[in-house]
Amino acid sequence: MKFTAVVFIVFVIGAMASPASIRATVVEGSEEEVVNVTCSATELSSCLPAMTSGAAPSTECCDKLKVQEPCLCTYIRNPMYSTYVSSPNARKTLTACNVPYPAC
Repeated sequence: MKFTAVVFIVFVIGAMASPASIRATVVEGSEEEVVNVTCSATELSSCLPAMTSGAAPSTECCDKLKVQEPCLCTYIRNPMYSTYVSSPNARKTLTACNVPYPAC
C-alpha cells in the first residue's frame, strides 16, 4: 500500500509540473484532425489504482480515459508517464473500459 501511495504522489507531482494543456491531434489515414481535448495527466488520477495494481477501473476512470483517449500517445511518448500508460495493467484498464490501445 505504501508503494502505491508513493507512486500516486510521484504521478501527481509530475502531472502538476507538466504543461497545463496540450492540444491533441488525431491522425487517421493521411488526414490530421485537431481535437478540442486538453491533455492533462491529472485527469487520469482516478485510474492510477487500476493501472498500478490491476484492480477493476472505476466508472469515473473509464469516463476520463474515453475523454483523454486522443492524448494517450502524448502520454506514451512522455518518459514521465510512459511506464504507467504502457504497463500491462494499463492495457487491462483500457480493455476493461473499451478504449483501444493506441498505435502511436
